[in-house]
Amino acid sequence: MTTDDLVRRVESLREQIRYHNYCYYVLDEPVISDAEYDALMRELRDLEAAHPELVTPDSPTQRTGAPPSEQFAKVQHAVPMLSLANAFDEAGVRAWYDRTLRLLGNNAHVAFVVEPKIDGLAVTLIYRDGVLVRGATRGDGEIGEDVTANLRTIPSIPLRLAPFSQMPGTAMPQHIIPPLLEVRGEVYMRIADFMRLNEQLAAAGEKIAANPRNAAAGSLRQKDPSVTARRPLRFFAYGIGQVEGVELLTQWETLQFLRTLGLPVNRDARRFERFEDALAYCREWMTRRDELEYEVDGVVIKIDSFAQQTELGVVGRDPRWAIAFKFPAREATSRLLDIVVNVGRTGVITPNAVIEPVNIGGVTVRNASLHNADYIAERDIRIGDYVIVKRAGDVIPYIVGPVVARRDGSERVWQMPATCPACGTPLERAEGEVAYRCPNFGICPAQITRRIEHFVSRSAMDIAGVGEKQVQLFVERGWVQDVADLYTLTPEHFNGIEGYGSKRIANLLNAIEESKNRPLHRLIVGLGIRYVGEVVAQMLADHFGSLDALAAASADEIDDLEGIGPAIAASVAEYFSRPESKALIQKLKRVGVRTVATGPVVAPKGDTLAGKTFVITGTLPSMSREEVSALIVAHGGKVSGSVSRKTDYLVIGNDPGGTKFTRAQELGIPMIDEAGLLALFGMAEGSASPAAENDDAAATTSRGTIAEPQQLGLSLD
Repeated sequence: MTTDDLVRRVESLREQIRYHNYCYYVLDEPVISDAEYDALMRELRDLEAAHPELVTPDSPTQRTGAPPSEQFAKVQHAVPMLSLANAFDEAGVRAWYDRTLRLLGNNAHVAFVVEPKIDGLAVTLIYRDGVLVRGATRGDGEIGEDVTANLRTIPSIPLRLAPFSQMPGTAMPQHIIPPLLEVRGEVYMRIADFMRLNEQLAAAGEKIAANPRNAAAGSLRQKDPSVTARRPLRFFAYGIGQVEGVELLTQWETLQFLRTLGLPVNRDARRFERFEDALAYCREWMTRRDELEYEVDGVVIKIDSFAQQTELGVVGRDPRWAIAFKFPAREATSRLLDIVVNVGRTGVITPNAVIEPVNIGGVTVRNASLHNADYIAERDIRIGDYVIVKRAGDVIPYIVGPVVARRDGSERVWQMPATCPACGTPLERAEGEVAYRCPNFGICPAQITRRIEHFVSRSAMDIAGVGEKQVQLFVERGWVQDVADLYTLTPEHFNGIEGYGSKRIANLLNAIEESKNRPLHRLIVGLGIRYVGEVVAQMLADHFGSLDALAAASADEIDDLEGIGPAIAASVAEYFSRPESKALIQKLKRVGVRTVATGPVVAPKGDTLAGKTFVITGTLPSMSREEVSALIVAHGGKVSGSVSRKTDYLVIGNDPGGTKFTRAQELGIPMIDEAGLLALFGMAEGSASPAAENDDAAATTSRGTIAEPQQLGLSLD
């Protein structure tokens, strides 16, 4: 590459990056994926590193974010909010570690703190004498936007710091409130909350967000704080800027200190004495990232010691003492070639995208979900569009939305077909539902095929050797019209069919025969009742004990089970009321499928909490949610997932959910902590579980009484 070509390429990269920064940060309308943006920035950094004479003060590599918006007052950060250098593989992380050792001395002992890298919006909070006085966005790292009024609406950000107890593992006094404390952290939105918000925005005819990060940024930067207050925003603290009156020596000590002050800190952060252990933890999150309820795009590794951080210093805008190990890309841009529809086991018609093959996270993607017709219409997705495609772990890839800026006028608007593609029956759409359905339940070959595929799947009857191709064969030949027909297959059915020798036939029929004795909840899953998955099926099997008892239950009786709402109860009752369902149950019994549970029906072990309904929010110090729920149920109480007028108590732990907390406030629901819950049982605090002695117990109150929100360290002003 000649010098002129090099200069032109560098300038071209800078212009592209500036444009995409504007689209992403100012307009909140990204036109390329994060991976494509990272590739542009990485190329520019590499070229500038190789040719430092080309670096200019206004290069995007010399900034850490977007310029502040004119609609908010500007805030000068007393301590710059730095960016992070990125590593995209283990070799890059090891190279960073090797450089660190060279600078500190090869014999230096280095400890590390590893934290998930939340894909949100970086902010800073200034507390004076424990009171929140100002909050701002990062902006360009030097100057941010004053969004104090909006940050005050986020329930997980305390407006007044309230130390809960002595800091675990330190001799620090219990009631330290620094005269000045600048907290650095991330405002984010949980994935489930993001999906619900988009549904609400679409229903109101408002613009929807492309991803949780954009939703969080757009919500925080609203001119009207009351709009921000209605958005499900959350906050995690991960560091400090300025601090007076307290000497903190390490990153790990800082995280524990922030937690004792009532600030939410990510519980997946870990400290490691050895680099290899820190790297192994990063590797673990590569496979576990989808367990998190919020978006992450990597993990951050930090040198624990502040003294070593100071010694290492900063290069450009990136601290030498930290590195972001980015996860493989899960978004890419591709061309939408066509939209086809599939028929599900309940008759639901689902549109799917056919796209130009694109590699996302090491997997070649050719098809992606479009959810439903409303989803396509709300996002104005057209055939021929360039679209953002997202893949999350093993979840089916889906289309996020179109890149409108790349349209050339050749794109075509898509419409749902009027008839079922499998049987030609006119499609129906019930009032208030987004799904179109084929009503030809008993005859439509596509529905029959899907139902049988579901019945033999691992989560249901788990019949080895029976997959999609085998089911298609059974249906096309007319051997199987419902799931009970599987148990009527004989070796004679396979005579003359290529690929089916005597051994394969024997194995297949043996697997079918063995499935007759699967647990009752697996059979209930296999029936394919709408809204009934493994958890609900287990609850139904435990409570009713047999398929006959479940089939005879009314919707009200089913609704009485805690954790099963009216929609599920109505769906189950409606399924068993159909003549074809009643006939299927009798047919299953005739062919020998077990329809009775083998274990005992679950019953309460006490009635201390009889008639009381509880909702749990946040993390309790000594018990998991499952343990708490089991304890409540064992004493005759009920546990619900949402607050309503029927709720008797809201059990609050650390980092409580804003929606439940706010709803409980509105309804005047009493709030109790773990100790208060145990008091209802007549149990001493800490007697429920040995885990009560762990360090996290320091982050929760110990009053053990029904409390006002302020008593629980949750400031409401």
